Amino acid sequence: MTIADDRAGVVRPDADRETVLEVSHLEVTFPSEGGRVNAVRDVSYAVRSGEVLGIVGESGSGKSVSSLAVMGLLPVSARISGSVQLRGRELLGLGDKAMSRIRGKSIGMVFQDPLSALTPVYSIGAQIAEAVLTHRKVSKDDAHKRAIELLDLVGIPNAAQRAKAFPHEFSGGMRQRAVIAIAIANDPDLIIADEPTTALDVTIQAQVLEVLRTAQEVTGAAIIMITHDLGVVAGLADRVQVMYAGRIVESAPVNEIYYRPRMPYTMGLLGSIPRLDDKDRAALTPIEGNPPSLLRLPPGCPFAPRCPIAFDRCTEVEPALLPVGGEHHTSACHLAAQIESENLAVTDVFPEPEIPENPEVRIPRERRDEVLRLEGLVKEFPLMKGHVFKHRVGTVHAVDRIDIDMRSGETVALVGESGCGKTTTLLQILDLAKPQQGRIVVLGKDTAGMSKAERRSLRRDLQIVFQDPMASLDPRMPVGDILAEPLSAQGISGGRAREKISELLALVGLEPSHADRYPTEFSGGQRQRIGIARALALEPKLLVLDEPVSALDVSIQAGVINLLQELKGRLGLSYLFVAHDLSVVRHVADRIVVMYLGRVCETGTVNEVFDQPYHPYTQALMSAIPLPDPDREHSRRRIILEGDLPSPADPPSGCRFRTRCPRRVGLTPAEQEKCSAEEPQLLEVGDDHASACHYNSAASMV
Repeated sequence: MTIADDRAGVVRPDADRETVLEVSHLEVTFPSEGGRVNAVRDVSYAVRSGEVLGIVGESGSGKSVSSLAVMGLLPVSARISGSVQLRGRELLGLGDKAMSRIRGKSIGMVFQDPLSALTPVYSIGAQIAEAVLTHRKVSKDDAHKRAIELLDLVGIPNAAQRAKAFPHEFSGGMRQRAVIAIAIANDPDLIIADEPTTALDVTIQAQVLEVLRTAQEVTGAAIIMITHDLGVVAGLADRVQVMYAGRIVESAPVNEIYYRPRMPYTMGLLGSIPRLDDKDRAALTPIEGNPPSLLRLPPGCPFAPRCPIAFDRCTEVEPALLPVGGEHHTSACHLAAQIESENLAVTDVFPEPEIPENPEVRIPRERRDEVLRLEGLVKEFPLMKGHVFKHRVGTVHAVDRIDIDMRSGETVALVGESGCGKTTTLLQILDLAKPQQGRIVVLGKDTAGMSKAERRSLRRDLQIVFQDPMASLDPRMPVGDILAEPLSAQGISGGRAREKISELLALVGLEPSHADRYPTEFSGGQRQRIGIARALALEPKLLVLDEPVSALDVSIQAGVINLLQELKGRLGLSYLFVAHDLSVVRHVADRIVVMYLGRVCETGTVNEVFDQPYHPYTQALMSAIPLPDPDREHSRRRIILEGDLPSPADPPSGCRFRTRCPRRVGLTPAEQEKCSAEEPQLLEVGDDHASACHYNSAASMV
């Protein structure tokens, strides 16, 4: 087998690559009150120089624990067995002092949360320099120069100046770049990246992935990429291993995994991903149920209770990880040979759910009732300074003259980076109060002139589902009481309330008998279903969905997306959907509103905007969303935005996007001057499609 090494520009056989890390029969258990938790079970793999290994799976599958075992960062209570060799040197059994000489030098680590990984009281430059001084015999001046070089390498502008800044003065993407700079400071042999893009906007995610590619080019290191995002793996990895219940259940080169999966769990993961290029928007194929407890694994295959094609042997004997199909392709499934011989697809294994259609979609849009209208909405916040005598030093322009029109039965999506004004817009709508400027009309009622009684009455027709289901549910209350709260507020109690609670739980796919359980006894997806049930308690007409699936695993996310689509069709709901993942938006929305720095830069029907985006910011957003398709990922045009979102307290003059606009480079000086001096207006560019750019140009990004 050969691997195309795009970074080196050559094609060379696997044998030419030196093995950097070899893990053999790794097992990790933790003590608990109920017994030993089998977190990692008989994991074996090798990573070669210059290779990217992607490790994917749901939360709790053992991905991070296996890598922390390699780094020697597990607690002393963990019991570890097997072998971990770095260039032939055994790491298991080494003391912390010996491992400290390896960590940061031979192995670099990029953690999920960069703010937690950085020390808040030291400057960024000092922390990078410390990594150099710890492992190299160099002067402080040389270490400081090296820190500036590394910041420049990972794309931090004005590196010499920014090296003096502290972590809180960096944006999330810049902090993650700084963490990568620390990881590669001593040219490591291996870089372990544990969910390095999970908490970032898609544009910043694209920047970080590009920085990782650059880091690999410079250091020649092997990379282990741990993630739940199969799109990220498709564009970055050479090989992929899928983990479930603490062990590897499938391993193969990236193309084999995506185009010829031989394990039902892998097939389920691929089928549960909404795709940016899916115009049909068919129902996703979620993996029903939840992963097993690693404390007491069931007999046989751990995936059998969730597998649609499991048979008797699956519940009796756990399958071994054996070769199947293509070269270097292994699968832990009793039916792997049958899946291969019959060439079964995802829809052959996982039945495709039927989603009822909302009858209102057949009615022309202009004839449907208006459920929401924003006209010239403005929301500004004073920027204050001083502790005792506060004084105003500026204004934060959070939302600046936006217009939104929404009809019954529609899903309208607000998209954009963090800080673009999406959440502020939602809060203005939910407040049901007179705005600073402009108009808010909800279900035909202008919020500026509503009385207290009218506002209270309208609240039952307008409900919200929050991003974090655990934070939005009171952990001290049983689910039945949580669902009873909105009913009680509207005068519904007693037997009618109990009956309604049972109906709500059944409606969202949960057992009514579970009403006495507490939120901590449910999985993340189940908790989000409870949040949806609470929002539906008063039979609203308009539901606000604030990133409702961003905190969920992809397999759980698919079930919640299908549920939202089903409820919309069954109950005739309208959704105002906020998201940063345009793949999800493509799947659920009818219309899209793209926001940047408080303004709408493009809007229209989903098909119009996704098929032919005109605004360069929309094009950049779409190009940043990874596709779970290796061939298409490698051939796509990618737009990497430079820098971070400007401060809404000091937005650029003219076009607010001009400081990051990739189109600006090709303009004449006169055209650039127009971008700096004149603010572009939102103008029609197609059928029900408008864009705010002086030099609109359509381009397909999928």
